[in-house]
Amino acid sequence: MDDFPAKLAAFLEDIATRARSMTVDRAAKAVRLTTLGVIAAAFGLMTVIFLFLTIYGALEIPLGGWGAFGVLAGLFALAGAFMWGKRTKD
Repeated sequence: MDDFPAKLAAFLEDIATRARSMTVDRAAKAVRLTTLGVIAAAFGLMTVIFLFLTIYGALEIPLGGWGAFGVLAGLFALAGAFMWGKRTKD
């Protein structure tokens, strides 16, 4: 009977550890992954925006403002037509 309080405390600690691993640890991992995903998406969006601004700036030097817009519009139209042709026809 002298060992009963120690066994009970170890048993309760084991239950608390299992409950934490099934709830709090999983939620913390999900929050961490979601946060990193949002940060990665923001960086990716910024990269795409800066890439388009750089391409526009590089085209604006030889072609002027309207010429750069025209070339980019043509590229986007070609990309859109290509994707439209690749769509599934349900």
